[in-house]
Amino acid sequence: MNLQRTTLIISFLLIGLVQKGISQEVQPNILWILTDDQRYDSVKTFNQGIDGREMSELGYIESPEVDKLAAMGTTFVNTYCQATGCAPSRAAMHQGRYPFRSGVYEFEYHNNVAEHMKPSLPEQLVDLGYQTFHVGKLGYRLKGLRENGKTKPHKVYQTDINFRDIGKQGLTDYCAGGWWPEVEGLKFEKPITDITYFVGPDGEFEYVSKQLNERSQKHRKTAKKVTKKYDLLRHYKKGQVESIYKGMIISGVSPQPAGKTRDGYYAHFLNEYLVNENKPFQAGELKFKGVDPSKPVFAHIGFDFPHTPVLPPADFRERFQKHTYNIPEFSEKEFQDMAKQMKKQISYKSSYHFSKKEKQKMIQDYYAFCAYGDQLVGQAADDFIRYSEKHKQPWMIIYVCGDHGWKLNEHGGISKFTPWEWDSHNPMIVVSSDKKKFPAGKVVKDFTEFVDIAPTALHAAGADLQDDKFEYLDGLDLAEVVSDKAPVRDYIIGESHAVTGPRAYIRTKDYVLSLKTRPSKKEGVNMKWALSASWEDLDPALYSSKDDPKELHNLAFDKNYQEVAEKMKNKLLNIVLGDNRVEINWEKWGTGTKVFHSDFAPGFHDYKLKL
Repeated sequence: MNLQRTTLIISFLLIGLVQKGISQEVQPNILWILTDDQRYDSVKTFNQGIDGREMSELGYIESPEVDKLAAMGTTFVNTYCQATGCAPSRAAMHQGRYPFRSGVYEFEYHNNVAEHMKPSLPEQLVDLGYQTFHVGKLGYRLKGLRENGKTKPHKVYQTDINFRDIGKQGLTDYCAGGWWPEVEGLKFEKPITDITYFVGPDGEFEYVSKQLNERSQKHRKTAKKVTKKYDLLRHYKKGQVESIYKGMIISGVSPQPAGKTRDGYYAHFLNEYLVNENKPFQAGELKFKGVDPSKPVFAHIGFDFPHTPVLPPADFRERFQKHTYNIPEFSEKEFQDMAKQMKKQISYKSSYHFSKKEKQKMIQDYYAFCAYGDQLVGQAADDFIRYSEKHKQPWMIIYVCGDHGWKLNEHGGISKFTPWEWDSHNPMIVVSSDKKKFPAGKVVKDFTEFVDIAPTALHAAGADLQDDKFEYLDGLDLAEVVSDKAPVRDYIIGESHAVTGPRAYIRTKDYVLSLKTRPSKKEGVNMKWALSASWEDLDPALYSSKDDPKELHNLAFDKNYQEVAEKMKNKLLNIVLGDNRVEINWEKWGTGTKVFHSDFAPGFHDYKLKL
């Protein structure tokens, strides 16, 4: 009788799980590792899979830990991001939606109240029984709304260790931003808003701020001292004098040794969360509770490296300074033929005018920073696997090489924001305890996209992706890509509005085309403008990936490529403008909820494009 009753109870519980859309299989622990502004050529495995060589074309790199992950799992070498800016790219990953379906195109704050919004990936996983954890950079600017229409914080992860919160306690080597009504006992009527600070091995804070220097004699010489002490190179425009206060730090050395940098603390606190099972632990003065082994865990670590400031620890820097790198050359001819929007980005963050010594330092320190970060990726992965295997629990690691890429003088500039290869090509690796789903050492060359991350994690967690509640997802389950059950993409697509202005892109194995999509950023106005705009007004850029892999020669106005350009234009514009496009008046702080729809070409995004 007791046995029958127990069996009956278990049956009812399983029925309940199925009704909630949860598989009866044991749910794996999932770790999502994301880096920031990282180029694929900083990883040997990706170079081998894409370019057929181990080292970058620019020179020496190190990536033993990511290479180890690739050997343990499945590598998706032809993954592309959906937006080449931090915030919209991270929104695409967290929502599993293209920018033109979410309405998040650049750095706008947005809310979860607008009619088309759905719960983010970690929130969906909570509904599936997971506990969620995040440490480091998030960059997902989602807000809630109060009854009075004003924004309120929205907790995307149940446990969230914010990088600024730990940085202000000295658990970092560098931090920027914030609202400072007082600094070291000095109170100000008008808060300081331009502070960046360095933290040395002895815990001393060194504040760099023009506003602070004007109000405090004590800090007046700090910026100059810090620039020399840490050998800082800041970005400066042609004809300008390099500033000691502002401009991205693209070269320098960390004040802290390896392990004590921002990224080092992120890896440390992930491990603290995992080893302090059901116990409190502290991040400085902040208190958190450790993992509950009775529930599956979804952990996300957002590393800052190699995003500016590029500050590798001294030992890594010294090692990489022994190597001389090939500096990408800049062509005036390329600049003349360049699309106006892309030319705008290069003008905004040009580097062709740097001295040879400055360019060399910039490249050396970038790859040194990537090598240091590689070590931390390995540490985080090892700690996570150790925890899972200790409890005999299945596990999965999703590693993403950059939320987008970065230029190192390619096309005459640095930074991101364009559809060029170096800004948009970001391979992924999935490692799983289930080797049937993600075989060790397998390399997938089919196109994959950042919108695939959410459905992959959700399906692994037991979600029924055929359920109507997941209909909004734009991506594919990578396990089905591996098993050849998913559609094969002829192209990838994306759209980004930051810096360049509204611009969308479509890439096949042979060509990449990008176009201006909107006459302005005014939401809901002239949404179909690009359909009737002239070819010149669309500001086109077309490159042949086969004949011109460095994407130097714009073929958009070459008559020999007119047919290719027309087919790609029609496909791209019908998808991003007419296949369930949304634009939202988010307003300044994300309080707006007015949604504008454009759906004149439903179903046009079918993965098929024959050229």
